[in-house]
Amino acid sequence: MSAKKLFIQTLGCAMNVRDSEHIIAELTQKEDYSLTEDIKEADLILINTCSVREKPVHKLFSEVGGFEKVKKKGAKIGVCGCTASHLGGEIFKRAPYVDFVLGARNISKITQAIKTPKFLGTDINFDESEFAFADFRNSLYKSFINISIGCDKHCTYCIVPHTRGDEVSIPFSIIFKEAQKAVERGAKEIFLLGQNVNNYGKRFSNTHEKMDFPDLLERLSEIENLERIRFTSPHPLHMDDKFLKVFANNEKVCKAMHMPLQSGSSEILKAMKRGYTKEWYLNRAFKLRELCPTASISTDIIVAFPGESEKDFEETMQVIEKIRFEQIFSFKYSKRPLTPAANMPQQVDEATASRRLTQLQTRHNEILDEIVAKHNGAEFDVLFEELRANSAVAGRTNNNFLVQIQGSEELLGQIKRVKITNAKRMVLYGEAV
Repeated sequence: MSAKKLFIQTLGCAMNVRDSEHIIAELTQKEDYSLTEDIKEADLILINTCSVREKPVHKLFSEVGGFEKVKKKGAKIGVCGCTASHLGGEIFKRAPYVDFVLGARNISKITQAIKTPKFLGTDINFDESEFAFADFRNSLYKSFINISIGCDKHCTYCIVPHTRGDEVSIPFSIIFKEAQKAVERGAKEIFLLGQNVNNYGKRFSNTHEKMDFPDLLERLSEIENLERIRFTSPHPLHMDDKFLKVFANNEKVCKAMHMPLQSGSSEILKAMKRGYTKEWYLNRAFKLRELCPTASISTDIIVAFPGESEKDFEETMQVIEKIRFEQIFSFKYSKRPLTPAANMPQQVDEATASRRLTQLQTRHNEILDEIVAKHNGAEFDVLFEELRANSAVAGRTNNNFLVQIQGSEELLGQIKRVKITNAKRMVLYGEAV
């Protein structure tokens, strides 16, 4: 039995979830830690942070303050992730009880960090693309796999290039081996991660087999007993016909596409430095609907970006009407340090931002209610992944709708046909066929 206990809290995106899995793997397999959900018994307390918006940064300091109050004597506190990358040593000044700070591009240094007083590892150019992490996964049935690290896009609102550095693709041989091992251990689905997954293959650290993202999908689909492949996030700029055709025609690729719009105004997209116009985005979305009518399309939208007029906002609403997204992650613009947008003129006032967000979310909920209502009586193949209260299990359809039925843990990891009997906005309830 391990003598040391590890408590870890993860904020933010799927890449942070995967980074936390890497941290857990390194510490449990190389430093004899075991996981605990009881923070009071932990010898090491970690928070893996997000910095995409302002709120998670504020949460960091309230959380670590709470950790300090309840931790047992001698327990260490470490701050990891994107906020660690951009605040660096400032964290020690604001929270002197923090023992080490480890940025998002430095996860492989975790064993060094826990042994070094006031360790600071925040080099955003540190290259982990070929580091062989130990293996740990939160799910037996789904495996997150990084295919690239960093981002080259430098959108004017986004802090990620300043926290995760330049984009580097992970060699195919490493990705394939990791996917194969996950499937051999029971995973039915692999989930490919990157800031711009469909830009895969543009740059490697060393000389490796040349491959683009559609080719990567085709090669991974050859793995025996692998049922499903998902990925996030593709960039609209790189959605060429080859990519869309592989997405539509490869049966193992799940028919759920995340297409971050951000704004429906070409003027605002230009100010955001997104690299595409509204017309290009609509062209790609319509092409996707044509090639794969069953696909769901999700998106990200920022309202009240600096300079956004009522006309610009109305253009975003028009895009929502034309595409009828199955899911929208929508936010008010949040000023981030180190980004050009933070100093742009014509910052939109809070009241206007809140009104626009409410209008967008209200309309999308109406659209979503219309979409899900059509699912009553429909049948889907569902991969069950989690137990729920009252003897229920839940999982996702190929096109990413959440489905719940009555059942027990023997259904976990199984793909079953389900008929929908009660379609709600957030969950489709059904029964096994």
